[in-house]
Amino acid sequence: MLEEIVVTAQKREESLQDTPISLAALGSDELETRGIEDLTDLRSVVPNLQLTPHPNSAATARIYVRGIGNSDDQITQDPSVAVYMDGVYLARTQGLAMEAADIARIEVLRGPQGTLYGRNATGGAINYITETPWVGDWGFRQQFTLGRRDLFRSKTTVNVPLGDTVAARFGYVTSQQEGFIDNAGTGEDRFGDRDRDALRADVLWQAADHLELRYAFDRSNIGDTPVYTAAVPLYPETAARPAQGNPALQNLEANDVTAEGHSLIATWDVGAHATLKSITAWRSLDNFQNMDYHTGVFGPFPIFRTSSNIEQEQWSQELQLLGETGDGGLQYIVGLYYFDEEGSYDSDTLVPVSGIHSLNVGEIGNEAVAAFGQATWTPNVLDQRLHLTLGLRWSEDQREASKSEAIQPIGVDLVIPRGEGAGDNTFTNTSPSLVLAYDLSDNVNVYAKMVEGYKTGGFNTRSSSIEAFERGFGEETLVSWELGAKMELWESRLRLNMAAFQADYDDIQINVQSDPEDISVTDVLNAGEATISGFELDATALLTGSLSVNLRYGYLDAEYDKITDATGADLSDQFRFTQSPRHSVTADLDYTLPPLPFGELRANLNYAWQDDKYTSSTADSGEYIVGDYGLLNARLTLSALPVPSGELRVALWGKNLEDKTYYIAHFNAGVPTAMFGEPRTYGVDVIYEY
Repeated sequence: MLEEIVVTAQKREESLQDTPISLAALGSDELETRGIEDLTDLRSVVPNLQLTPHPNSAATARIYVRGIGNSDDQITQDPSVAVYMDGVYLARTQGLAMEAADIARIEVLRGPQGTLYGRNATGGAINYITETPWVGDWGFRQQFTLGRRDLFRSKTTVNVPLGDTVAARFGYVTSQQEGFIDNAGTGEDRFGDRDRDALRADVLWQAADHLELRYAFDRSNIGDTPVYTAAVPLYPETAARPAQGNPALQNLEANDVTAEGHSLIATWDVGAHATLKSITAWRSLDNFQNMDYHTGVFGPFPIFRTSSNIEQEQWSQELQLLGETGDGGLQYIVGLYYFDEEGSYDSDTLVPVSGIHSLNVGEIGNEAVAAFGQATWTPNVLDQRLHLTLGLRWSEDQREASKSEAIQPIGVDLVIPRGEGAGDNTFTNTSPSLVLAYDLSDNVNVYAKMVEGYKTGGFNTRSSSIEAFERGFGEETLVSWELGAKMELWESRLRLNMAAFQADYDDIQINVQSDPEDISVTDVLNAGEATISGFELDATALLTGSLSVNLRYGYLDAEYDKITDATGADLSDQFRFTQSPRHSVTADLDYTLPPLPFGELRANLNYAWQDDKYTSSTADSGEYIVGDYGLLNARLTLSALPVPSGELRVALWGKNLEDKTYYIAHFNAGVPTAMFGEPRTYGVDVIYEY
């Protein structure tokens, strides 16, 4: 039989098969087998999920689910896909490429979220769930990884019991690897070097029979060098992956990103059938990033060079009351949420051909409050096979931002102000959800779902004028309809989960390049209406006791219905839905060989393919498309090796075994530009657990 998958997508532990959500859950075994160490490693694992680096920094993850996401990384704009760690919202996309120190499971929820979460999102949510400390048990895990291009990773986890009611868990990971494109100029030796570390301390106190407190601190540092941006032709032509950059480049400098946070989670069983939960959290972000674009293409200077600093702090408080009636006929959750954020930013864009630095500084202040709830009623009819779920979320977002522009002639100690302004907008929204589910049998469940999604408005620091900045842009909304089925067949040896959906997307926040002479200038317009439809399939079959196969497939059809300009003209034929490949698929074959005298051998073969996709929202300067590509990965693990105590296993692995050349980004940076995916990589893991 296939093992049961337990998830917490609906804030309570329940089987994946009983959860009426299009959901991909990756447990610790799959994370290890796939070599998933950070969020961006999910790029080729979950269909209809796209993860691409921002051109200014590969440590900033641009996340798209079902074609919905953010193309920019501004501190004044909220993401369309919310990321949480143990229920704590991570507000900024900078630093989301961080290493994960002690992750037990990752859940990817596709479709609008809000009635169960403090923050709302139009695209979906990604949940990191960390390992909980074990009371009463010692534990230790050490992993060393060595691989191509001087890859070294060490991940250490220790669980320490402190009496009968307290346990502490500590995790630390450090990771280094050389990039695959050399720097022929000055400064750092290579583009795309990886230099990261992360730590986590977690303490659990079972203070009483009905009260549990959990405190956690985490900190991650990213010191990667910038990814190489190559001048390439427009689609369908492609360029070869370069071995080195231009020798004219001067002073290649590493990025520096530090994110840390404290959280306190209190869980109190207030009765036999009700639990009160409090999540208190504080987080901070310090982000320096820089990028050189095309030094040497038109001479010894870059087309332009950017650098920026972001400092951000956030504080959040969430209260949840979860419960059910004595007969289980009604399950409910109600919650209150408060979020406060402050930050500052400054950016410097050097454009040598114009002879100036463009300087842009400002501050932000955001405050959000929300009340949300959801209830599932199982009436005492039809053998209690019918389940009706109603949800509602009210939220209010107050956003403030300031901006000051100036220019500085190159080589001149003179700053010339160009203007300054400030904006203050408040947005309110009420979003409902409705789910009708029916158990056709104990192992076959079907559901129909309607849910509204909302993302607050904001401000655009790259706006073409101070007036446009002060106006800001409004909220966007989405109504999603979904039909799904979750089945376990063939005596629980075949699991089929599928969902078909259609979403009506309104007032879409669209980034447009508004100055042909300066591609760093964009405006955000609530100008779009779109229809997005698609299908998702997750199939797992245990063919024998030692052979299993898994197939995940996503289909996506996303098109703009209408985009109006200031005159009311429809420009939808000039716009493209980005990061939305029509087809994406990943297939796994996992085989455990007969037992050996010295251990157990397990082989895993994985292939992930995705269709071509647009990567620029406008087509006025040519088509920016990442062509279709597929990646073949494999892993061979020898486990149950004889050791005096604990468990030892060794694994050989390879990624992109065919050494495919492919783009992970294709965009306009003065000339058509691309970032290349990683070439063939291989290595060995040595893991000891006790």
